[in-house]
Amino acid sequence: MSAQAADENTLYMELKDGVVEIQLRPDLAPQHVERIKTLTKQGFYDGIVFHRVIDGFMAQTGDPTGTGRGGSDLGNVKAEFSNETFKRGTLGMARAAHPDSANSQFFIMFNDGPWLNGQYTVFGEVVSGMEHVDNIKRGEPVQNPDKIVKMWLAK
Repeated sequence: MSAQAADENTLYMELKDGVVEIQLRPDLAPQHVERIKTLTKQGFYDGIVFHRVIDGFMAQTGDPTGTGRGGSDLGNVKAEFSNETFKRGTLGMARAAHPDSANSQFFIMFNDGPWLNGQYTVFGEVVSGMEHVDNIKRGEPVQNPDKIVKMWLAK
């Protein structure tokens, strides 16, 4: 755990190489953070693969079908765009063409992505364990993809 005190907005994601600590940002995207928390508490993300991993860009997960076209049984979440920039370690919600189509899929940035600013919802950031994210197997689609072993909240 990082020096920052773990609270109800601290999320842990176990990957094959170790645990990633994520600080959720309800100040930027309260509805998206609530969705991630709800699905995490349900165990939704446990065992879900990283179906789209583009070197130098991002790793995407959160689709129970592993195809990039699936989501949870919950309805979509309206966009919560902010002035927060997409930089290395940022977590953003994936969506279809319509801005209000986010559901359960999200991505973690490997590098800065300023072209995404104001186009996708930022809902968190990696505070430790980014080296484990860097080790996620690449591909689009990924052959024999890595997965989220388990995801849980600090509180």
